[in-house]
Formats: sequence, structure tokens, C-alpha cells
Amino acid sequence: MSKDPKQYGEGNYEATRDYNERTKCFIGSGQVEEAAENAAPRDAGEADEMRDAEEIGKSHAKEENPALLEGKRKPGRQTL
Repeated sequence: MSKDPKQYGEGNYEATRDYNERTKCFIGSGQVEEAAENAAPRDAGEADEMRDAEEIGKSHAKEENPALLEGKRKPGRQTL
């Protein structure tokens, strides 16, 4: 990581490169399926907690990520 303490947030390109490289390594490691299985809820109660947590997180967002809306838009409608 950079030794420059002023380099934070969206302008921290070194951190972005590091994250991207580690993500590629993880994907290539063959451990993705196992990690997904380990992250799955163990029972209905835990599934409910996870859904509630997701809804709370979404309630704090300003708007939905446009990439998630692909294919859900009405024909002829454009967004900026």
C-alpha cells in the first residue's frame, strides 16, 4: 500500500489495483464455490436475518445501481 496518508477513497488507485489483483487471484484459486457455500444461511432464521440486513442496507442507498436494472427497464425508456 502507499505510504502517502493523504491517498484515500475514490482517488486511491494503488488500493484499487491491489484489490483487483487479489480478487483475480481469489477467483482463479478455485475457492469461490466453497466460499459461497460457507456464506449461505444455515437455517430459515439466519436467512431471514440476512434478508433484513440487506433491506436495511438498501434503505441507506441513494439509488439503485443502474447495472442491476439491466433488462428490467421498460422499452423506450432511457435513464441518464
